[in-house]
Amino acid sequence: MLHRAGLHMEQKPFAVGVRIEHRQSDMDAAQYRALAGHPSLPPSTYKLSCHLDNGRSAFSFCVCPGGQVVAAASETGRTVTNGMSEYARDGENINGALLVNVTPADFPSAHPLAGMAWQRQLEEAAYALTGGYNAPCQRVEDFLLGRPTTEAGWVKPSYRPGVAYTDLHRCLPPFVAETIAGALPLLERKIRGYAAPDALLTAVESRSSSPVRIHRDETYQCNIRGLYPCGEGAGYAGGILSAAADGMRCAEQMIKEIRP
Repeated sequence: MLHRAGLHMEQKPFAVGVRIEHRQSDMDAAQYRALAGHPSLPPSTYKLSCHLDNGRSAFSFCVCPGGQVVAAASETGRTVTNGMSEYARDGENINGALLVNVTPADFPSAHPLAGMAWQRQLEEAAYALTGGYNAPCQRVEDFLLGRPTTEAGWVKPSYRPGVAYTDLHRCLPPFVAETIAGALPLLERKIRGYAAPDALLTAVESRSSSPVRIHRDETYQCNIRGLYPCGEGAGYAGGILSAAADGMRCAEQMIKEIRP
């Protein structure tokens, strides 16, 4: 609708992948070691990244200690995963996005919204693979060996309404699956147990940021005056804090326009 109205926008790099889920106690033991379980220590978290020989990068994002994998689809016939933690962070599992960088060169055309079309294809593929809103899920060991998962092991999935065990190679683009498979052993070197056989991968995580950016000028307005694109959806942030900060900057500019 905005594009048809003449709003100037452009393609933008973003990232897609999966949610990876571990037992919180295992990640605590890997990072706190002998102090794991100490009442003064919070549930552990992590921030990981690596660069692969194929030119792609993989990285963690939106890690949710003691949290759960949640449904985030906004359109029918598509499956999207995300993560959240409640205030206490006292859930059995920890989950985080494991993402692969995507550039406009991966999009099917030069149209400004081609990235969104590609994003929707991934979400439709995840939905079609299970035949519904149960998210595709696979053990890390099975993913690395290229075989379907039939049941969970030590780590139980937290995603609701539920998961369907399968082979994620059937719904992920080949370069995404290849990069995740290459990244897992590298990230295992940084946190022991990250690539544990029973860790779970749940697809698809496709909403880490926007694949489109709306143009704006030094006043933070776009070519339709009075409209201030801001935050993640407009392509100017990649997370809650950066989106909030961008919103504050836009608000400051609006005040300047109203009260010069």
